[in-house]
Amino acid sequence: MSAEFFIAYRYLNAKRKGLFSMVTTLIGVAGVTVGVAALITTLSVMNGFQADIKKKIVDAQAHIIIYGPMRIQDRARMSAALSEESHVKASSPFVLGQAIITFDNRSTGVVVKGLDPEGEFKINNLKASLKTGSWDALKETVSVVPALILGEELAKNIGVWLGDEVILVSPKSVATSIGIFPKMRKFKVAGLIHTGYYEFDNTMAYCGIKDAGDFFNLGGGANGMGLKLDDIELSGRVAAALKKSLGFQYTVKTYADMNQTLFAALKLEKFMMSLVLALIILVATFNIASNLLMMSVEKLRDIGILRSIGAGPAFIRRVFFWEGNLIAISGISLGVLLGLALSLFIGRYPVVELPSDIYYISRVPVEIKLRDVLGTVFISYALCMLSAVYPALRASKVSPVDAIRYG
Repeated sequence: MSAEFFIAYRYLNAKRKGLFSMVTTLIGVAGVTVGVAALITTLSVMNGFQADIKKKIVDAQAHIIIYGPMRIQDRARMSAALSEESHVKASSPFVLGQAIITFDNRSTGVVVKGLDPEGEFKINNLKASLKTGSWDALKETVSVVPALILGEELAKNIGVWLGDEVILVSPKSVATSIGIFPKMRKFKVAGLIHTGYYEFDNTMAYCGIKDAGDFFNLGGGANGMGLKLDDIELSGRVAAALKKSLGFQYTVKTYADMNQTLFAALKLEKFMMSLVLALIILVATFNIASNLLMMSVEKLRDIGILRSIGAGPAFIRRVFFWEGNLIAISGISLGVLLGLALSLFIGRYPVVELPSDIYYISRVPVEIKLRDVLGTVFISYALCMLSAVYPALRASKVSPVDAIRYG
């Protein structure tokens, strides 16, 4: 144990220490504790929301999506490009297009996705999102009226239920003997899905890939392919490699690219909330600085004695740095423990119940990340130590004679 640490510890724990100084020290520790705990808890909740949204998005779509011609003559080129990527675990072609859905004088825009259920379920978890009906209805059949599965919110908006027949209107027109008209086709609602992601549930309609190809005049082909990777974090790297190998005819996007605005907004929100809560810690450091300044005045005589027996300015500075260090370590340690405890408690118990019809979740999601905890500790410690710089410099410049005379 160094002499500087011993003196700093005795100063902070002296029994004859003034009540006011003791209270300000405790307030400084409490301020750091509250700030660190609030920051860790908030970051954990924000991480939980981001992870929950990411899971819902990935459950409903592929890790990587390729747009472009998927005709029979293009399949060899596509297969060759995919075979070069060892991280591609599964793939499935699809047809994607926009249309207008109409039912009982109600109409709205819709994104129609034609898929092969067996292949689609290998690249996402859309199968588990079906609340009513059956995916088997989308398999190739001889039915005159093909099946259509709608997002739950979309079905509510136009007032349809299982068995109802709706009309899809294509933006592409077809020429007939009496003129040019938009292409229309009747579909039968065979199921409703609930992904938990409002944009999907309010805009998506799913049908068989052959029915969608016929509706959008693709001649039995496809215009996109979804890929699932063995590691979703590699999606950016794999997408870049596929762009290079496939060429300009194809557009390759990751799930993050498809939801870039949403993820950017969540990232900005997390940063701004962290910045605001960091101000709590900053305010606490001002309290630490004022406490150390008052201590330098109270211990003026002690400083003079230490200087007179040979302690240099550097020794005095280290004493006050150790005082700030002890306050910082105490506050940060308590804050980390409190923040982790609050995060675990909120995540395990329904402390805050959310309306599931609005947020699609019943309780606040929590995900504790080590880098966020370590980042909070580092920033808090740096601010606390900066607050000790001026008091330490001021105390080290005191003249030994003046300190003993006026102390």
